[in-house]
Amino acid sequence: MEVFRIMRNGSMNQSFIKFLQINSIFSQHRSPLQHDMSSRTNCYNPFQQRYWMADRGAAAAASGGGGGLKGIIAGGITGGIEICITYPTEYVKTQLQLDEKGTQKKYKGIVDCVRQTVSQRGVVGLYRGLSVLIYGSIPKSAARFGAFESLKNVMKNEQGQLNSSAKLLSGLGAGVCEAVFAVTPMETIKVKFINDQRSPNPRYKGFVHGVGCIIKAEGIGGIYKGLTPTILKQGSNQAIRFYVLLSLKDLYTGNNNNKSVPKPLVGIFGAIAGAASVFCNTPLDVVKTRMQGLEASKYLNTFDCAVKILKKEGLSAFYKGTVPRLGRVCLDVGITFMIYDSFMDLFNKVFTKI
Repeated sequence: MEVFRIMRNGSMNQSFIKFLQINSIFSQHRSPLQHDMSSRTNCYNPFQQRYWMADRGAAAAASGGGGGLKGIIAGGITGGIEICITYPTEYVKTQLQLDEKGTQKKYKGIVDCVRQTVSQRGVVGLYRGLSVLIYGSIPKSAARFGAFESLKNVMKNEQGQLNSSAKLLSGLGAGVCEAVFAVTPMETIKVKFINDQRSPNPRYKGFVHGVGCIIKAEGIGGIYKGLTPTILKQGSNQAIRFYVLLSLKDLYTGNNNNKSVPKPLVGIFGAIAGAASVFCNTPLDVVKTRMQGLEASKYLNTFDCAVKILKKEGLSAFYKGTVPRLGRVCLDVGITFMIYDSFMDLFNKVFTKI
């Protein structure tokens, strides 16, 4: 009754008329969506759809959530399978890189290295030190892919894609992570085992005995020799590999996340990525191998090692073992990415809530 009394007095008539006029103007400029919604309901709720949650809701978690955990599991399985296939090429590559010039030179090339090893120790000699890599390859691959998936989830855009910088950085982070947590101790032990075999009277009787001897003689730091060159090598390795692989996959799919890449083609893309990394950072691999050998004590640091190799053996020494490494890495990376993609596809279908 008070409202009607005020309106009769005319105190609110002008304000009420202005309100109706303004409301009429706004209603004429409503979007087609609002007109459509107003035809369905008398009250349009602007919060009916939460657009900022479109790629983060419960449905999206099935395919993208927990990528880091899936990456760790799939990466660990992949690492174990891959190393059993490719280890002989790794053995030959390491032997050639440890082989110095002059009177101490032992091998004439790849074929000679294989021939001497088989004649002296049989085919099983090409698998000397495999146990070390089996123990280390699983956590290495798990750390690499777990870190990559975690970084990828942070760096991807609203469409779930990585730009060029994100591809490089996520690969770099994956390489650094695996270098610190797995590769450095594993590679140091592996090189010392292979180097020990070259001596007339090998000291190490097995994995446990060998690791015990190294720690007893050099302390825990004895299995972390060459950490700096290993970080440089693994970081650059994975930055190059992930960048090349992801770029080739994006080129094939046309940046369409719903289009899958056939697994054989993933293997070919991986081989190309592996070849690119070999040509870019083999010098770092040679320095790392020397720093982790039994004669690493004659080098003051990574830089000193590189300078001494250059002075005594020339620039070509930095590319020792390139051919066997190229074969191993192309096979290794191609198989790794093909197996990894297969397991990730399986996990995304089976473990939808991880």
